Amino acid sequence: MFKSLIFFARYFMLWLLYFAVDRFIFMFIFHVKLRDIPLSEKFATYYHALRLDLSMTAYITVIPLLVYTFWYFTRRKKINFSWIKKYNAVLIVLFSLISIINFNIYREWGSKVNSRAIEFAIRTPNESLASSASSPIFLTLFVFLILLAVGFYLNFILIRRQIEFSKTPVWAKFLITILTLGVNFLLIRGGTGTAPNSQSMAFFSNYQLLNHASLNTEWNLMSSILANSTVKNNPYLYFDQKQAELEVENLFKVKKDTTISILKTDRPNVVIFILESFTADLTKALGNENGITPNLDSLAKNGVLFSQIYATGNRTDKGLIGSLTGFPTLGTGSIVTWPEKMQKIPAISQKLHQQHYQTSFYYGGESEFDNYKAFILGHQYKNLIDRNSFDQKDMNSKWGAYDGLVFNRQLTDANSTKQPFFSTILSLTNHEPFEVPGHYKFGTADNAQRFKSTAFYTDSCIGNYLSEAKKQAWYKNTLFIFVADHGHTLPKSDHEIYEPQRYHIPLIFYGDVIKDEFRGKNFDKTGSQQDLAATLLAQLNINSKEFKWSKNLLNPYARNFAYFSWDNGFGFIENGHTVTFDNVGKSVLYNSNAKDAPKTNEIILSGKSYLQSAYQQFINL
Repeated sequence: MFKSLIFFARYFMLWLLYFAVDRFIFMFIFHVKLRDIPLSEKFATYYHALRLDLSMTAYITVIPLLVYTFWYFTRRKKINFSWIKKYNAVLIVLFSLISIINFNIYREWGSKVNSRAIEFAIRTPNESLASSASSPIFLTLFVFLILLAVGFYLNFILIRRQIEFSKTPVWAKFLITILTLGVNFLLIRGGTGTAPNSQSMAFFSNYQLLNHASLNTEWNLMSSILANSTVKNNPYLYFDQKQAELEVENLFKVKKDTTISILKTDRPNVVIFILESFTADLTKALGNENGITPNLDSLAKNGVLFSQIYATGNRTDKGLIGSLTGFPTLGTGSIVTWPEKMQKIPAISQKLHQQHYQTSFYYGGESEFDNYKAFILGHQYKNLIDRNSFDQKDMNSKWGAYDGLVFNRQLTDANSTKQPFFSTILSLTNHEPFEVPGHYKFGTADNAQRFKSTAFYTDSCIGNYLSEAKKQAWYKNTLFIFVADHGHTLPKSDHEIYEPQRYHIPLIFYGDVIKDEFRGKNFDKTGSQQDLAATLLAQLNINSKEFKWSKNLLNPYARNFAYFSWDNGFGFIENGHTVTFDNVGKSVLYNSNAKDAPKTNEIILSGKSYLQSAYQQFINL
């Protein structure tokens, strides 16, 4: 009997070794970021990974163990277990594929592969392929082959084709069965303690990359899928709900509901450009980069610049919702995956439609991607132009029509649109795989050069658009707003997902409709792209009470704060002090002023209350 149980010891060894090799490759790929970390701490990653590695292996073992248990209670002396090699082979291929997806997602998102990424791939496979086009193909293929080779080799040498049973009394069989199934269950659960396994079990280091290396990729993905299958429970319950809501209420409370009026009229046309990946680091005004965005920098000098603005999240769907509705990001969740909830949050377009604005939305890609279309048509955008509105010959990039074509389409349509009108333009060229319809200004040697080149192209399209717009009769009565959907690790490649610089983005108001005394003005109040809604509506003398997560950046009494989040983490900035917090490891990842412990605790309190309350509202929608 005990000889037959050695089969499962070898089975566990196979998967533990496979996960260890996978972890080694992950750390090797990102070895530059691990360069200054002590070797002992790198080795500690393997120890702290064991709990979830064992849990995942125990999940895998459930089927073989149940089959073994069934045959154990028959009179057979031998059973053929050759099918397990095929079972393992399927899992090895699947896990190797998940691993290479994980490497590439981590490079871009700063988080491991999760349910969000799987939904992204299933719902929009073409866009997923376009996003992955900038991934290193040869490295990806090489790693995939290594994992397959290691997995198949271990499967060959460690897994036997048959198991022999010795004579054992029935009572002993029951005892052994209870023990084996019980041990496997405890490994799945993580022991007999009150707290079952969770991602935080793998977290041990102050270096986030080591924590993510320690976290079993497949276990994390499975956990993420199960957790995301329901929104009945708030995963961010830090305090009593009333206490959290009171804290948030105080954040938005102002002594006086007023605004600095920067416009000559309260009924201008409004055109919002939401610029793909236009991190502050691309600009001279905010990132001290020369020559990438000369037009945007000129707009900052001659318009109104909000210099301390942060994206609410790290993906376009979050930036789109944040900019146009003022609704915050939800950590691991995303409101776009729940259209019935998304329809219940107010949007700028609805408020302007009520004021008899002609509303339109322009996007060169597929509007059904990430439920954009559900949002657009559900929030009173009466005219939607997407890739289906252009000729097939114009679909020259992997995402759809290039920005220049889309900008020109809006310009042409505006000439025949009744005023006042409200248009939103979502750009896409400055997205992986960073393609331009012509010369690459900064070269193509690496992704940083390509990224700067696509940003330069989009910036030149902005310049061309405004040059033509100035010739039109509607121009003098139009407010142009430029905001990024989210930041990016490029072009500097030195901002981790939890660092505030990753979320720093430009927000610029521009146009002849701005009063002369405010042109060239820089407002440095800390804020978020979520604050665009309340700020714009205040300039138009439109009530923004429904936009409870948006504050007026031009109200001198508004507090200086911004919130952002990524998968299972959040950041909160107040009066220049930034703290980012990991919800899994329950630890501070970044603190711009660690010496001020009382203020640090206040900021963490605000951030936790903010995320808890936002998620609770999402549940209640």
